[in-house]
Amino acid sequence: MSSFETNGRSYALPANPIAVICLDGCADEYLSVAIARGKMPRLAAMARDGWRGMVRGALPSFTNVNNTSIVTGVSPRVHGICGNFFLNPDTGEEVMMNGPEFRRCGTILTAAADAGRKVAFITAKEKLRTVLGDGVVERGGIVFSSEKVDEAKLATHGIDDATAIIGKPRPEIYSGDASIYVLEAGAALAEQGKADFLYLSTTDFMQHKFAPEAPEILDFHARIDGAIGRLLDAGCTVALTADHGMNAKNDLAGNPKVIFVESLLHGKFGKALRVICPITDPYVVHHGALGSLVMVHLEDPSTRAGVADFLFSQPGITEVLTREQAVEKLELAPDRIGDLVVLSGRDVVVGKSPEHHDLSVLKGGLRSHGGRYEEMVPLVISKPLTPELQRIAEGDPRNFDVFHFACHV
Repeated sequence: MSSFETNGRSYALPANPIAVICLDGCADEYLSVAIARGKMPRLAAMARDGWRGMVRGALPSFTNVNNTSIVTGVSPRVHGICGNFFLNPDTGEEVMMNGPEFRRCGTILTAAADAGRKVAFITAKEKLRTVLGDGVVERGGIVFSSEKVDEAKLATHGIDDATAIIGKPRPEIYSGDASIYVLEAGAALAEQGKADFLYLSTTDFMQHKFAPEAPEILDFHARIDGAIGRLLDAGCTVALTADHGMNAKNDLAGNPKVIFVESLLHGKFGKALRVICPITDPYVVHHGALGSLVMVHLEDPSTRAGVADFLFSQPGITEVLTREQAVEKLELAPDRIGDLVVLSGRDVVVGKSPEHHDLSVLKGGLRSHGGRYEEMVPLVISKPLTPELQRIAEGDPRNFDVFHFACHV
């Protein structure tokens, strides 16, 4: 097949392989500094010979939300994944969105496999494999995470002994190696002709730990660039974007700058409300479950206006949206969010209470994401844009347009 359709969008299928990379947590300044320091010559050549620009991600600017948007090509309002963690209205329980049953539409990956492409989805985080990898193996594809690469089986992952692909053992998830493993494995599959439609999603541990100028992150990006070069040399059209950016969230003394929203509201309005932190996931060392967006669930809807006005008056709070406004302005599913959606400033995070968050896991301050200030991310394509794609780029391009760009250049 020369094209396929899914979720109301059409995708061409050129003869050459396609590799889409989601570089988790990659604010554009990480690439700018690394290129300026000579650490990413292959990516610099991609930007020179192809296209590099900024695109808008989905909000909340979290991992599950944006990776799901990227592999479905649609907004959270359509696919239903509005956080890593949410209050299930059917049960009243706070749960992880870590299974495909929470997703409300199919993926580009399964549609490409149905169209005859050899699909590979490799992610650093096991949680993304379980949320987004369903249906690929059944169609002859390969899906595994570097976090649990040693557990890959032919029946469930499409491959046995996945560690043999690059001849390296399972990496530590709290490391840059977890991301490098993803890209090197993808490059090896492309080089061996075992995959020609790849989605490679890394982890943001390094971006949570290091600013763009840090020697550790510069060396990390040099290794990223080497793997990108291998994909290009294997004949792939390479498209790189990010799920969200990353910012320091500290005061001038270097301590995390946190507004504990639930504690604040309980003191003012009583305890007939709950705050949900949708950044919550198994990787607490990254961010301590502190991001720049939370949901407020009210037992008494009549208090909504008063709670909203009170929150908006607080220093560091930049937006307080009603459920209806969040559906319209943030493109969120109405049954997966709170009565209020609260966003904070560039250097501020919002949480529940001091007891709920273990700040001791954060070494050297806090870098995190989730709000408006991490919404804009890079997009780099290895080929020049067509006139149609140029028009999209001049408008309001989204990170979840990345497969459209990759398939149509």
